[in-house]
Amino acid sequence: MSLSRRELLKTAGGIAATNLLAASRMPTRTLGRTGVRVSILGFGCGSRFMMYKEEDKAIAALHRALELGVNYVDTAASYGKGLSEEWVGKALAGRQDVFLVTKVSDRKADQAMRTIEASLKKLRRNPDLIHIHALASQQDLAAIEAKDGVLNLLYKLREQKVCRFIGVTCHADPAALKAALERHDFDCTQMALNAAMASMSDGGRSGYSPQTRPGLTFEELALPVALKKKMGVTAMKVFAQDKLTGAAPPELLVRYAMSLPVAAAVIGMPQLEHLEANARLAQNFRPLSGRQMKELRAQLASKRTAVLHFFRHHLDV
Repeated sequence: MSLSRRELLKTAGGIAATNLLAASRMPTRTLGRTGVRVSILGFGCGSRFMMYKEEDKAIAALHRALELGVNYVDTAASYGKGLSEEWVGKALAGRQDVFLVTKVSDRKADQAMRTIEASLKKLRRNPDLIHIHALASQQDLAAIEAKDGVLNLLYKLREQKVCRFIGVTCHADPAALKAALERHDFDCTQMALNAAMASMSDGGRSGYSPQTRPGLTFEELALPVALKKKMGVTAMKVFAQDKLTGAAPPELLVRYAMSLPVAAAVIGMPQLEHLEANARLAQNFRPLSGRQMKELRAQLASKRTAVLHFFRHHLDV
């Protein structure tokens, strides 16, 4: 049976109204001193995004995320060897209402500039935020800080309005991130925050230097510095790259991250059903109590060493 034009318009209007309602239900938070309101669920475009394999499916997933109220989109020059940025650029064509984040892995300014120029072409617009990707150690920080390092370049690009904000991400060295945040004028930071990594204070058995005591984690070391300096903070690795799958209900892992003093939890969602579930959770978000967070940390304590070891050798590409 064919639909009349009036019926088609009515159906389309109903779908549009449903999408608008879904978007309006997505909570937002202020991304630190940037003043920008972002959805508490961020769409990660790393390896999980690349699992869509086909461009049209990936773009459809990102469009669905936008319909559900997600306005924080996170990619990087290295994701999919540049393919992620290409897909994101096509998906967001003409959209200026999305907070767009990319990252650069190069440590030398000249190399980083070439990478960023390529990113701008793929993204088809200037990103709101450029992160220095995956700070790995104190030695890595020294390379970033060097006179010919990427940090000085990002300061210039921010001044020139190539991007509005700059930041740094870190997977596995809270002490290095703490030092970076203390010493430099970053607007934002993204760090691995999940219940398994929440307490590594184990007398040095984790491999962290004793000099980092009393706190050994991102929550204990880096997060307080970022908040004190009013940086916009986002959580990543909520599921520890699936290392926590089966160890706790997924909704608890997401709620844990969102219950921290962060603007958003950035999550890779390789299937539409994951996106829909996480969006519903975000739209109906209820923070965990302090007791619930403590219990979840204890429940996942046995996973800490394996998770830490994994992230020391992992870069989401």
